[in-house]
Amino acid sequence: MQNTHSHVPAIALGLVLGLSTLATAQAAVPESEDPIKLAMNEWTGQHISTHVAGEVLKKMGYNVEYVTAGYYPQMQALEDNTVSATLEIWSSNIGEHYDNALASGNVIEVGDLGLEPAETWFYNNAAKEACPGLPAYEALKDCVEVFANAETFPKGRLVDYPADWGTTNIDRLTAFGLEYTSAPAGSEGALVAEIQGADTRNEPLLVMFWSPHWVHAVVDLHPVELPAYEDGCYEDASVGMNPNATYDCDWQRGYIKKMAWKGMADKWPAAAKLLENYTLTNADQIPMMNAIDQDGEKLEEVVAAWVADNEATWKAWVDAAKQ
Repeated sequence: MQNTHSHVPAIALGLVLGLSTLATAQAAVPESEDPIKLAMNEWTGQHISTHVAGEVLKKMGYNVEYVTAGYYPQMQALEDNTVSATLEIWSSNIGEHYDNALASGNVIEVGDLGLEPAETWFYNNAAKEACPGLPAYEALKDCVEVFANAETFPKGRLVDYPADWGTTNIDRLTAFGLEYTSAPAGSEGALVAEIQGADTRNEPLLVMFWSPHWVHAVVDLHPVELPAYEDGCYEDASVGMNPNATYDCDWQRGYIKKMAWKGMADKWPAAAKLLENYTLTNADQIPMMNAIDQDGEKLEEVVAAWVADNEATWKAWVDAAKQ
């Protein structure tokens, strides 16, 4: 009769070795006690994106520092590891600095953040009721009086970006055949005041704006469906819906990327994987922006609350990063 008990010590030994290997692998994180330096730029949303990632890295055992870094200068800082990563780079306003950083060979992309940026015309709920053909932009032709005021009548009114931000909306209004006036706001604050005031008064509003922004947490804003962006429509009249005009299309939708110092994957491999896995959506960020910018809550407390409420989400990132 075969002695099956002779196999038990070997199985037990294998189990012990397996557990020992697992413990060693887990103990390897953090791989270095040196601080992972995350760039802090100039706006609240970026602070949120950065702190959420940083707090999850801390839960993995990493030493994290938040380093104030100018939006353009941080690209050089990434090259020499003055900062280790930056987590909210907008394609719409980084220009050649992005390409130059990648060309250095010392900076890499680590994927999309997950935010969906949009710059376009928005309308409020009062406009939705008063101009039922929306969101189609053609509906604006039949709703001119809905959006007119004493200063623009008989034309409709598009509340536009401040004049010193630059605008192409005068060209767009012409290209779309819309009898509307571009009415520049004085500042971002003035734009927000127009949005909130119109909402309070239940007054139809057409406004040039963007997302993500905290105001979306308190006012329902809906994007107008403009003709889709096509390469060349800003410069070539033959491109787009109007063969006699440029800017006969929506704004080009950009992307929001994460970037890191190339050496991060060697020095802190699990942290590098965590940043690759990490995503944040507009629905995540906008309420936090509102809590900080409008309700006066502290960044650290708002982020801590998100981390506590979304444990299942970030633990999945962590588990994947340690594999």
